Amino acid sequence: MTHSALHVTEELCEEKLPIQGGPYPSATLSSYLDDRLRFEMLMTELSTQFAGVTSASIDEKTVCAQKRIAETLELDRSTLVQLRDNERFVLTHSWQLPDLKPFPGFAIKDLPWMANEILCGETVCFASIDDLPAEAYMEKEVARRFGPRSNATFPLRVGGKVIGALAFGTVHHERVWPETLITRLKFFVEMIGSALARTRAEDDTKKALEEVQRLRDQLQRENIYLQQEVKSARGHRGLIGNSTALRKVLEQVDQVAGTNSSVLLCGETGTGKELIASAIHELSPRGKRPMVRLNCAAIPETLIESELFGREKGAYTGALSRQAGRFEVAHGSTLFLDEIGELPLDVQSKLLRALQEKQVERLGSSKSISFDVRIVAATNRHLETEIREKRFRSDLFYRLNVFPIHMPALRDRIEDIPLLVEAFVHEFSKSFGKPIESIDKDCMQALQMYRWPGNIRELRNTVERAMILANGPRLRIYPPSSALGELTHSMLLSDAERGHLRNVLEITGGRIRGKGGAAELLGLKPTTLDSMLVRHGITSKLEH
Repeated sequence: MTHSALHVTEELCEEKLPIQGGPYPSATLSSYLDDRLRFEMLMTELSTQFAGVTSASIDEKTVCAQKRIAETLELDRSTLVQLRDNERFVLTHSWQLPDLKPFPGFAIKDLPWMANEILCGETVCFASIDDLPAEAYMEKEVARRFGPRSNATFPLRVGGKVIGALAFGTVHHERVWPETLITRLKFFVEMIGSALARTRAEDDTKKALEEVQRLRDQLQRENIYLQQEVKSARGHRGLIGNSTALRKVLEQVDQVAGTNSSVLLCGETGTGKELIASAIHELSPRGKRPMVRLNCAAIPETLIESELFGREKGAYTGALSRQAGRFEVAHGSTLFLDEIGELPLDVQSKLLRALQEKQVERLGSSKSISFDVRIVAATNRHLETEIREKRFRSDLFYRLNVFPIHMPALRDRIEDIPLLVEAFVHEFSKSFGKPIESIDKDCMQALQMYRWPGNIRELRNTVERAMILANGPRLRIYPPSSALGELTHSMLLSDAERGHLRNVLEITGGRIRGKGGAAELLGLKPTTLDSMLVRHGITSKLEH
């Protein structure tokens, strides 16, 4: 044997085998070198794996590495703990023999000596519990209760800061920890620390990008809704009128606006339910955010669910991109569900569940998204009838009908018609560049006598049509059913009354008496209506 070989043998005799717990003389130099080579090859393999580890696989690969190192060195357990709130080391990764339980995490106050050494960046290593210093009396007690009999604990550092610790130990036998082995294990622990730091940074970056994308989607959606709101505001946005019916509605708006209670707006089409919804939102604490709208009758049945709850890319054929639903976009604001009575029954049940749980799931995703949304719904249907006919869920109705507001028809607030007409004339006068100095008085009286089945929307369209035809400073506006040939005649009150009677008879098919007859619609006794028809020269040939 050469001198150098003898020198190596003498050094090895002072060490324990990396694999076995006994003294070196029990093994040959050849077997020792084979063991050492296997260990070095394992370290090289693990270095390669952790160089490209991802956040999705680091947990699995860390535990696998703990297992392979422990098995190679004939250890019983390996424990990785991470520091939380500077108070406790929490167990995050662990491997142990089947007959052992994981070593629990520990509070700094429970193992003060050990914790202080780790936080100072020192490695704690002992071949026997008795090797621990006297001040580690609490650590000795824990070691006797949970093991280990021999242990090496390394601080886990990232950027010079201790974030945890990684330990290797034996429970069934004692062993020594040669300096060469400690050096190699330190290298492994540094590699784990770097991988944890990198993957943690990747996770933080991914979450930040997802949050940026979420905010970008929300801003884009809000921009769309704001544009829609500007378009919908092309007409008069205010609530004009001084009738008793309208004042009652505005009182109800003031009462409910400051709450988070759901509101159900009921009334005929064209009565201004959307304006009332906007007023409720603008007067509420959520008024700084744009109100999000969804017309349930305007969205195809196949798309209504994705509009409400959102969708992931590829959720169905044609879903080429991810889309946030109205509930997500309306987070912190108000969601106005117009024509709620048009929702399909299966979507009604999903809407009810979302309102109850305050969570939605995008189509194609199982991830729940929480929301804080105030619901204002509107319908021109009689929902109690819809419930009886099994077309609307009663439980959804009760969820929405917390504070009902009934919108009066225009025929129930005829004193507001002159104010509305003047507002519309002013609007179109500016828009069309046609100055109007006055409105024909007889025409105004005729407008007040008309029943306005389309309510304020129909009135506005009527004014717009008259403004298009206007060719002077005095405006004549006729009810929608007036014949075009009558537009050139003088519109006296008697003429307006005669025209209105003819319109009502046309609506009823000439029927005067009975439910839905002309007398009932006009609020007159049939005999009174007969006298009026005779006075205006309207014969009974309209009767069927």
